[in-house]
Amino acid sequence: MGNEYTMQDPSVSRLAALAGTTVVVKYGGNAMVSDELRTAVMEDVVLLQKLGLKPVVLHGGGPGISGMLKRLEIPSRFVNGSRYTSEEILWVAKMVMIGEISTNLVSDMLTLGGRAVALSGVSGELFRCRRLSEEMGLVGEIEQVNLEPLRLMMDAGYVPIVAPIGTDGKGLCFNLNADTAAGQLAEALGAEKFILLTDVEGLCNDFEKKDVISYLNPQDVPRLKARGTIAGGMIPKVDSCVRAVENGVSEVHIVDGRRAHCIRNALLGTAGGTVVGTRQPSIGIVD
Repeated sequence: MGNEYTMQDPSVSRLAALAGTTVVVKYGGNAMVSDELRTAVMEDVVLLQKLGLKPVVLHGGGPGISGMLKRLEIPSRFVNGSRYTSEEILWVAKMVMIGEISTNLVSDMLTLGGRAVALSGVSGELFRCRRLSEEMGLVGEIEQVNLEPLRLMMDAGYVPIVAPIGTDGKGLCFNLNADTAAGQLAEALGAEKFILLTDVEGLCNDFEKKDVISYLNPQDVPRLKARGTIAGGMIPKVDSCVRAVENGVSEVHIVDGRRAHCIRNALLGTAGGTVVGTRQPSIGIVD
């Protein structure tokens, strides 16, 4: 695989025992803009595919979209952690995510010996949407996930690489929050694992102290929001985790995407970060 793992490695054997497991990965942040980290992420996905797991990757595009908007001198702003999307910004988002990021990730997979296909939420009406609010412009809210195009690709042996652009089926496209879209995709697929790659060590009591909450039971989320521990861009991340767990996903991992091979390490239980689930009380909350 071009890294420190071989197929005889005990860790790989542990992963192989998960053959048949559906794993949804939300890929974004700094792991997208570093060539080294992007390669490590794709190596993990290829390894899972070769071992018989069923990975699905939904990617964001924040850094790339922001960079292109800056180059084109198009102003942008965020509301509650989500980008306000005008027609002009949606055009840039489609160009960056579908035209560049998805294509590059599929190319990376091919180079590493994997098989992948690029889709967006418009493909086969994968994500049927409505407008979230006038305040957000062309930002969508998913009403229905149509798994048929995804299942066809997975059954044919391909890893779907999904861009978070949805459709209302009537000619309008919408920008989607990638964390939320990935969570709803994990729910619809009945995924055993949902892994979110972030730019932080996990959910922390204090991000300056980096004191990670290692296990988060959803029952503690309201009070963490009330005191500001869960705020800004972490809100849609945690909300997507909670909804996924409440709708059948066994566990969700919020892990640091800046660490090489964070996907395989999350599945092995060695990635650190925050696990969201209901099998035990929260661990690491400082009151």
